[in-house]
Amino acid sequence: MMRGKILDASLIKFLVVGVLNTLVGTAVMFLLYNLAGCPYWPSVCANYICGGTLSYFLNKYFTFQNKERSWAQVGRFVVTVAVCMFIAYGIAKPAVRWLLTGVGEKAQENAAMVVGMGLYTVLNYFGQRFFAFGEKGEQKR
Repeated sequence: MMRGKILDASLIKFLVVGVLNTLVGTAVMFLLYNLAGCPYWPSVCANYICGGTLSYFLNKYFTFQNKERSWAQVGRFVVTVAVCMFIAYGIAKPAVRWLLTGVGEKAQENAAMVVGMGLYTVLNYFGQRFFAFGEKGEQKR
């Protein structure tokens, strides 16, 4: 039963919104890191501030068609994005550093950003679907 709930139209919509978020956020992240010389974590955070803002509105109204209007929901969204970001990128950086031992730091961190984006996408879908924008009953399960 859970499989049918996860594999519905919201997943496809989430992925479409994710492509838009990725284009915006990734451009910000890689431009800051590679052209502006910003460190890893500030570049990653800027990605999720820009992409996250776009994501909030598109996922709220388009993907999950959520009608709730509350600061609590905004808080749940921010917590979801922050937790998913720190888990995904916190795992990605040391894992990629270990896998790419001997490769330059810049290449390792660029690769970690790509791996982190993939991990983040998976974690964030579940967080937004069932916590940030989930129906009242779904949030308690």
